[in-house]
Amino acid sequence: MKRVYVAMSADLIHPGHLNIIKEARKYGEVTVGLLTDEAIGSYKRLPFLSFEQRKIIVENIKGVGQVVAQETLDYVPNLRKLKPDYVVHGDDWRTGVQKETRQRVIDALNQWGGQLIEPQYTPGISSTKLNATLKEIGTTPGIRLKRLRRLLAAKELITALEAHNGLTGLIVENTQVKENGMIKEFDAMWLSSLTDSTAKGKPDIGCVDLTSRMNTLNDILEVTTKPIIYDGDSGGLAEHFEFMVRTLEREGISAVIIEDKVGLKKNSLFGTDVQQTQDTIENFAKKISLGKKAQITDDFMIIARIESLILKAGKTDALKRAEAYIAAGADGIMIHSKEKTPDEILEFCREYKKFPQKVPLVVVPSTYNSIKEEELKGAGIRIVIYANQLLRSAYPAMIKTAKTILQNQRACECDEMCMPIKEILTLIPGGQ
Repeated sequence: MKRVYVAMSADLIHPGHLNIIKEARKYGEVTVGLLTDEAIGSYKRLPFLSFEQRKIIVENIKGVGQVVAQETLDYVPNLRKLKPDYVVHGDDWRTGVQKETRQRVIDALNQWGGQLIEPQYTPGISSTKLNATLKEIGTTPGIRLKRLRRLLAAKELITALEAHNGLTGLIVENTQVKENGMIKEFDAMWLSSLTDSTAKGKPDIGCVDLTSRMNTLNDILEVTTKPIIYDGDSGGLAEHFEFMVRTLEREGISAVIIEDKVGLKKNSLFGTDVQQTQDTIENFAKKISLGKKAQITDDFMIIARIESLILKAGKTDALKRAEAYIAAGADGIMIHSKEKTPDEILEFCREYKKFPQKVPLVVVPSTYNSIKEEELKGAGIRIVIYANQLLRSAYPAMIKTAKTILQNQRACECDEMCMPIKEILTLIPGGQ
């Protein structure tokens, strides 16, 4: 029997997929090259279903002989292994960003006399609309909880942007840019104690308690689906941190980041200008250990934030703490700096690469913000958090609007700075 190859992501199975498989079956035994999470994540959002879940579904579709993993967007590696007689794909890739991929398929097939079959693309099917509908439906705590670990397994670098209310959550959820056919968007949200307390008009000294912050968190959870990384400050007393872990895990939060400081919370960007005390390695390691014992699933992550560079304790101290925190069970290490350049962060990364046991590295480039994500990725960073930019950009815009109204004694002059009322009403799902 002739061999036929069909590649698909199959995250949301629809009639278009079934029509392609039905057409392929006419030519011989069908092998589906199922794109891995890594392959899909390289050009758009992480699929809703894991590779294993999608594989089970596709294997049980009538007409599918076998399913193999396609680990890249490029068909050629699998085609060279399988040497199919036919490749079947809808005719929608003759133009646009997939045109080059199509030509590579044709060139590969020509090497052994294979043929490309292109049935008409099924009209009336829009994966974009299906994905948008799923977002409106929402997600569950369990699905959201797992998502950060899935992202770490699928992508080299994860980006997170802060959200401090439901509206900013929607911004992180939905903002996209398209470049060279690739869709870029933020992977996760950062619930910062700084922006949460500032949005409430209170100082960033830990005076906004967990109950109040959970109200903010619930506003964001109701309207978003992306994973959330929670800023847990110091985590409080070790015995109290256990309850924070249980609460966050139950809500579907993917990770909490806690810093190795004690006493009244002071923002790290003040550095040694204010009195800040670093916890002992033993005490903080114990806190991590108790937190790990408190969690129910293997999906929740506790990330240890090291303040050694902030407090001028040095790189050697930071590396020593990283080793101890990893041994205590930390799922990630956040190395923090308030310098204008990334030099000390990159030095830490070079030494960290020598560790026999490593966990994902996290950075917050607020002050050394000239460094590109590609360079951070090259240094071994896995998660980049943009920790406060939405709040910082909103405040001056609102101040300008308020002053414009006062100066002109009317609102007409600030119209060009404001979103139209109709757009505000349609911005929120179900608002029109």
